[in-house]
Amino acid sequence: MSKTIHVLNGDSTAQVLEKSKIEGDVIIWREMLCEGPVHKSVGSDEFWINRYSFFEEELRISRLEYYDTTIKEIVKLEDLSGYEEVVLWFEYDLFCQVNLMALCTYLLANYVKKANYYLICTGEVKGKNKLQSLTDFKPSGFETLYETKIALSKTNLEFAKESWELYVENDFKKLDEFNFNKSAKFKYLQAAINQHLLLFPSKNGLNQISTKIFEILKSNALSKEEIINTLLIWQQKETVYGFGDVQYNLYINKLKKYFTIDDNKYYLNEKGLAKINQ
Repeated sequence: MSKTIHVLNGDSTAQVLEKSKIEGDVIIWREMLCEGPVHKSVGSDEFWINRYSFFEEELRISRLEYYDTTIKEIVKLEDLSGYEEVVLWFEYDLFCQVNLMALCTYLLANYVKKANYYLICTGEVKGKNKLQSLTDFKPSGFETLYETKIALSKTNLEFAKESWELYVENDFKKLDEFNFNKSAKFKYLQAAINQHLLLFPSKNGLNQISTKIFEILKSNALSKEEIINTLLIWQQKETVYGFGDVQYNLYINKLKKYFTIDDNKYYLNEKGLAKINQ
């Protein structure tokens, strides 16, 4: 067994890490906790029941598939007693920051006193105009990231747990008033939470993403794929959501009563036009 274990934000990161000279065992965090019901006690029966139901009902992923892909991997974190170094690899966006908060909460519940915890979180890079994801780096770049990893204390993990519990409670006022910049170790958390606040509905019942979908369709009839591609370009330029096709597909499906679909093209119907003009 290696003395180091890497907890990665996804399979794409694993592919790059594998090509680097960095040694260690790997666990992949295959979850999207920014969507669907969550629970404060990460890894509890209630937590997994919530996630099972969401993946089964909303994404048509069976309980067996979810267990094999996600739970089976994540529960390995319950016993890290054989490791001296636990390294977390995540990114600046809302998708990753929510997962990171949950992961830190889970690690705290299974804390190994002799282990050293570290965070690698990509975002700002000198000489780059846009924030960088892990997949923007080559294997040699991963080696540089590893050398500059940030140590996480138990107090840092406790702050992440406090942040996670606030996120789960999802009270706009509490989220808006809490200082997520209190820990310099999580430098992208405040911006991510600010982005999350834009997912609360405005007076007309639409949040930022729903409003953007309506704006896209107000002047163009597009296929679902074209809508999603437009959203992905928009989020890259103007937001830090970090969402993928799956999340945007969910948003479009939730708004289906406002659309007419003809020849695979989406149009705003009368309800949709009335909604956006409220």
